[in-house]
Amino acid sequence: MKLLILGGYGVFGGRLAQLLADMPNLDILIAGRNLAAAKAFCDRWTGAARLRPVRAERDAIAALLAAEAPDLIVDASGPFQDYGPNPYGVVEAAIAHGVSYLDFADGSDFVQGIARFDAAARDKGLFVLSGVSSFPVLTAAVLAEMAQTMTIADVRGGIAPSPYAGVGMNVMRAVLGYAGQPVRLRRKGADSTGIGLGESLRYTVAVPGALPLRNIRFSLVDVPDLRLIPALMPSVQSLWMGAGPVPEVLHRMLNLLARARSALHLPNLAPLAPLCYRVLNACTFGEHRGGMFLEAAGAANGKPVTRSWHLLAEADDGPLIPSMAIEAIIRKLHAGAAPAPGARSAVGALTLADYDALFAKRRIRTGWREDSAAGPLYPRLLGAAFEALPPLVQALHRPGPRSQWAGRAQVTRGKGLLPRVVAALFGFPRAGADVPVTVTFATDAKGVETWERNFGGRVMRSTQRLGQARNTHLMDERFGPLRFGLALVQDGDRLRLIPRRWSFLGLPLPSALMPRGNSHERQEEDRFCFHVEIDLPLIGNVVCYDGWLRRAE
Repeated sequence: MKLLILGGYGVFGGRLAQLLADMPNLDILIAGRNLAAAKAFCDRWTGAARLRPVRAERDAIAALLAAEAPDLIVDASGPFQDYGPNPYGVVEAAIAHGVSYLDFADGSDFVQGIARFDAAARDKGLFVLSGVSSFPVLTAAVLAEMAQTMTIADVRGGIAPSPYAGVGMNVMRAVLGYAGQPVRLRRKGADSTGIGLGESLRYTVAVPGALPLRNIRFSLVDVPDLRLIPALMPSVQSLWMGAGPVPEVLHRMLNLLARARSALHLPNLAPLAPLCYRVLNACTFGEHRGGMFLEAAGAANGKPVTRSWHLLAEADDGPLIPSMAIEAIIRKLHAGAAPAPGARSAVGALTLADYDALFAKRRIRTGWREDSAAGPLYPRLLGAAFEALPPLVQALHRPGPRSQWAGRAQVTRGKGLLPRVVAALFGFPRAGADVPVTVTFATDAKGVETWERNFGGRVMRSTQRLGQARNTHLMDERFGPLRFGLALVQDGDRLRLIPRRWSFLGLPLPSALMPRGNSHERQEEDRFCFHVEIDLPLIGNVVCYDGWLRRAE
């Protein structure tokens, strides 16, 4: 099989080639206007697929197709919003030469317009699919899964790339091109518009049982989903899609530019693309993780319901996701399962199961959440991951209105004056080798749990509840004026508690100064076991207590 990737040495084209590297029967032509860049890409190649560099110009692609006769062309060049007076020249050339076609287009107008070639593609038995990427293929697959159990009315979603992912120049041009421009979308059952990059919301991407991303600002982007999904699902009354680039300070600068352009009728911001490209790609700090979410509100069994799907990708696996839709189609094509002939958007080309098979090979986790006003705190936060915990860990976190557990613990204190002062201020347990422990739980009508820990007469109290706002999907624990947002992470047969945010009297405190330490729960034989370490930056360990509990009443 011979594949031609137009823009094959670029961000998306290069990642697609990487995803197909293990296919020895695949010949890939790495094409683009810069032959030296294509050669350099091929020189670095180590995969089983065979690569060859070729020079290609969009307005002269017909000659290349005639000379090479590929089985498939993938357009990964872009920006699709700015292809000039003949935006579909590559599509027309592909059909004329009997070559099927896929692209990464993220421009709504471009993807919608592909249908004009449907009859010509059918006549030649070719498939021509546009917008073969996370937006709209993955989003449509997730919503199709949701629609099996609920009627979807309102949808919002977003993608949050890792700061290490790298932003392509063409993507930057495309985004700045519509920043501050009206973006067509669906609101409250009517066609409407929003301001590109000028509307924002905050969201926490949190796969149940996994360490969530930090609460992220998402801003409206012009993606094909905004028009294609309502046409596919008539029940959808509102649809909003955003992107959450970090660091947030630069994101907010883009927001200001977009709003200024809209309010003052400023010229197109695309000339700023080279500067923004350099700045964003230089800001490679923070967690090397990315994510995506889709949240749908509607009805199930006659009752209102809100469900959400979350994705977390670690390190360099996240940036591969936009190219996975084309990877999946090519693998299916290689196995003899070609898409049906015709020209159309790629919505419906893949199912969520197709994606799950690809995610399973990488450090990519997904999961579902359903908003519920009832039930114990920990099962609500952990969802399906709660059932994977040991029985005694589950039992302790289903306390009912009141319960009490008792056992023993070993307590150690940090050495030095500062750790002793901090431990005394917060009332941490005194050091001891065999300290009696009693933990009493009380749950009020709102689901707020009060924990009273008694270590040999030394009592510590805290309240735990569902996190709100920037603590959403975190467990909100409060010790007097101090408030902590803790992530509940299922790690095999252990439940880990990882601090993500903290504040004093409602004022956020620097994360660099946040208490940390290895804290987890587990089961050993017939005992619930706990291990809590509290370390402070610059000070070190303040206290550590390790022990066991059994239910007392």
